[in-house]
Amino acid sequence: MNKPLLYTFLIFFITQSAVWFQTNGQFIWSWFKDHPFILSLFGIPISLGYIWATKFAFAAFEGTLWPGRLLGFAMGIISFTILTNHFMGEGISYKVIVSLLLATALVLIQVFWK
Repeated sequence: MNKPLLYTFLIFFITQSAVWFQTNGQFIWSWFKDHPFILSLFGIPISLGYIWATKFAFAAFEGTLWPGRLLGFAMGIISFTILTNHFMGEGISYKVIVSLLLATALVLIQVFWK
């Protein structure tokens, strides 16, 4: 696996996870509920993460944007599933399993289909 692709996965996963905490932390910690403006300031580093991940995806996929967009979506589904299950105790239903399989299929198509 080339470095830009690895960086794409890593940065999208971290960034999507940061968004999960930014938007859903209010249901776990009262500080998050009481300080939405401060949390909104984390949008700046989160945006930088998306910009960098897109840059690396663009390089990894030889100047095309669609693969990176689909990888970002897939990483969001995967991180959302893990974090929601862990922090909110929401189980993994058949619908979620199908969504995870589709997200995995998106990743595999973008990485291996030339």
